[in-house]
Amino acid sequence: MSTENSESAPAPDRQTLEWHEGDMPYSQEFGDHFYCREDGRLECGHVFLEGNSLPERWRRPGTFRIGELGFGTGLNFCETWRQWKETRVEDASLHFISFERFPMNAGDIDRALSRWPEIEAERLGLCADWPKQPSGCIDLDFAGGMRLTVICGTAFEEVARSDGPFDAWYLDGFAPKRNPDMWSEEIMRLVCDKTVETGTFATYAAAGFVRRNLQAAGFSVERRPGFGNKREMLRGVKSTFGVV
Repeated sequence: MSTENSESAPAPDRQTLEWHEGDMPYSQEFGDHFYCREDGRLECGHVFLEGNSLPERWRRPGTFRIGELGFGTGLNFCETWRQWKETRVEDASLHFISFERFPMNAGDIDRALSRWPEIEAERLGLCADWPKQPSGCIDLDFAGGMRLTVICGTAFEEVARSDGPFDAWYLDGFAPKRNPDMWSEEIMRLVCDKTVETGTFATYAAAGFVRRNLQAAGFSVERRPGFGNKREMLRGVKSTFGVV
């Protein structure tokens, strides 16, 4: 899903779904699937949770904040919620804040996540509380110290308006070639500015321009083996001592 250059058409102003293999959503406008065709749930664990050293880092009292670019089907949220329930400590809470331009309806989320029985409870809980016409700011509280906020709108504008700070980021927009606005240096600088010192990011994308934009923004960036047939992924730490 990665590319080594950022040349492409402007981002679409709408999104139309196709369904592949029965329950796998595909965006016609962006020309991309919403998650890894091998196993999106396992990729979430490998890239976003392990890449941000989770759940180890949230095993402490207080609120841990995860920021996400691209809520999509809610798969990353549901898998994170599942692991949170298994590992949280007393007096801890998790606030998962996602930025999504084109929120799905509950029926499409339910269909897209139905292939994973491991997150059935989380899928049902999310869909039960999801608004019929999702827009604006969706704020949901769940048992066990879990809070979900989905901010609907253009990522650059909404991240700029957000309060933060964030302890970790899931960078999960459509492939850089398909959606370059989500991977620009400008938005990476915003992400870094909204991140706590020594906060982290992780992403499946390993394109050269993405790595360079993250470094220019102020992250120390590390390449790691990707999931499945993806050779590499990126993870990094906000650093006040320059990039490596």
